[in-house]
Amino acid sequence: MHILKDLIRCVCTMDIPFKGDLASNWQLDESIIFLNHGSFGATPTLVLEEQRRWQNLMEKEPVRFFEEIAPNALLESRKAISKLLNCDYDDLALIENATSGVNTILRSLQFNPGDEIIVTNHTYQACRNSLDYIAKKSSAIVVVCDIPFPVKNSQIIFDKIVSCVNKNTKLAMIDTVTSPTGLKLPFEKIVKKLEAMGVNVLLDAAHGIGMFPMDLEEIGASFTISNCHKWLCSPKGVAIMHVRKDLQKLIHPLTISHGMTFPLGETTRFRHEFDWTGTRDVSGWCVLPFLINYLENLIDGGLNKIMSMNNKLVLKGREILCKKLNIEKPCPDEMISCIATLKLPGDAVNGIPLHEPDPLHLSLLDEYNIQVPVWYWPNPEGRYLRISAHLYNHDSEYEYLADALFELLNKV
Repeated sequence: MHILKDLIRCVCTMDIPFKGDLASNWQLDESIIFLNHGSFGATPTLVLEEQRRWQNLMEKEPVRFFEEIAPNALLESRKAISKLLNCDYDDLALIENATSGVNTILRSLQFNPGDEIIVTNHTYQACRNSLDYIAKKSSAIVVVCDIPFPVKNSQIIFDKIVSCVNKNTKLAMIDTVTSPTGLKLPFEKIVKKLEAMGVNVLLDAAHGIGMFPMDLEEIGASFTISNCHKWLCSPKGVAIMHVRKDLQKLIHPLTISHGMTFPLGETTRFRHEFDWTGTRDVSGWCVLPFLINYLENLIDGGLNKIMSMNNKLVLKGREILCKKLNIEKPCPDEMISCIATLKLPGDAVNGIPLHEPDPLHLSLLDEYNIQVPVWYWPNPEGRYLRISAHLYNHDSEYEYLADALFELLNKV
């Protein structure tokens, strides 16, 4: 059965593309052209082995692990991440994912009837759902800032978001990079302006750490959430939440546990509450110092070089697709990080990505072994495709994708 399926999946006659020179560091299926790092990331083999070492340590003596070993390990993990983000490690909480962080902040804050919360029409739907839920309970108002796509420059986005602020604005949820459209927003500039206007900013940096350098002290957002399992390539379920010191007394974990009543001692209530929210597998968090050291030594130039290489590769991939399919670039190169979204020619297919996969996505996977997201987007209405780039990718994979799309989109 598996042999038959493999034969069916290889019906195309195009030359199979190369993998990146460092692809052997991952255990991705060699038969798949994997161009979707942006959804869930991909973890290097040695990092997974290090995680397994922590899991074995946990199971060898669980009580000693959770009471003695884990607290010190997680402290070292926060210290390692804080160096990447230029922030105080005591202002960081280790969480499972960006959506959990957004929920943590929104459910902790108090909103009054008529308070306004700004988002853009490019906001990740899971986070938008969380915001709508909270707003409905408190009779707050969600103000949607309409960002055009295509967009000529980042100043347009800055101006539109700032124009949405008024005396009732209490919070703005701003993306570093928009998930559906792959736009790198001028988030540093937006955060500084809004915070100066008295608006707290929740910076959704789900696509952030490991994608480009981030200086949280310089950015100055009230709250910042970032996934480590995407562009930093950590094990799944690893993310961070940064809360500015002056606001930590307002924020509590989704799971209230012993930390609510522990004697403070020499630490803070924020630390007590977020350092222990119940028994869970913390091995993914414990691996962070190893992971960062691994990436810094994987190539000359370390993580900064990796981020630069990924950016250059996705720009090249976008160029290849635009040329082959005669597509105009929807935004300038400086608004692209490691993912890029293009509106495909042809009619829109109004499906729901999580429940009704676009037929084009299925054809790319089943006929060409290409894993890349395709979805419907309403503004402007159409079918969109988003590519990603990481060290395991190669130029020829985007050429292969372009050829496959050309064939599929021109079928009668």
